[in-house]
Amino acid sequence: MDGVNEQPTLREKAYASFTHHLLARDVRPGEFVSQRRLVELTGLPLGAIRELIPRLEAEGLIKTVPQRGLQIAHIDLNLIREAFQLRIFLEKEAVALFTHTASDETIAKLLKQHRDIAAAIQAGDGSQELEVHAQSVDWGMHDAFIDALGNTIISNAYRVNSIKMRLISQDRFRINGHVGPVMNEHLQVLEAIERRSAEDAVASLVSHINGARDRALKI
Repeated sequence: MDGVNEQPTLREKAYASFTHHLLARDVRPGEFVSQRRLVELTGLPLGAIRELIPRLEAEGLIKTVPQRGLQIAHIDLNLIREAFQLRIFLEKEAVALFTHTASDETIAKLLKQHRDIAAAIQAGDGSQELEVHAQSVDWGMHDAFIDALGNTIISNAYRVNSIKMRLISQDRFRINGHVGPVMNEHLQVLEAIERRSAEDAVASLVSHINGARDRALKI
């Protein structure tokens, strides 16, 4: 029984380690890797890697190319379009529900985070530390919308898509140098939520996501 209980934990460790190194760009989109390389990367045994690969393939994070081996998900126009489309489908419903159910305190906290960053930008802060913080606040807002749904199936689908979105962001459109405009777009969404206007919140969110998609497609 101990062995049965241990294996899922090992698989989860392998998955967490792989996605960490993927987002840290220790392996790059489109790169070919061997099972041995994944063992070295994760520090986990070959058995765990072999069990991990079908999950990564099912999630579209890796694919087996005949006579070439394992290829990390490649950032192409099709992936960008599909990832953004799924994001809009999920977040439209999420932000509408969030508008009606989020507490005043939760909304006030999100607004303060964004307004503080916007004020720092206005004051001339262009530091890398601020950009890193802004990126965390950016993802945190979108995650909060999805979490409000309380739906494990949607959360899992969003989590996988979020990994792809972050790869796209790294490859095509980083927040660096764009903190001010991004925070302003977020504030439009949050101020609509504060007014409890789901229609305005959805419209502002869709505009924000479509803008990010268009920037990614143009590069």
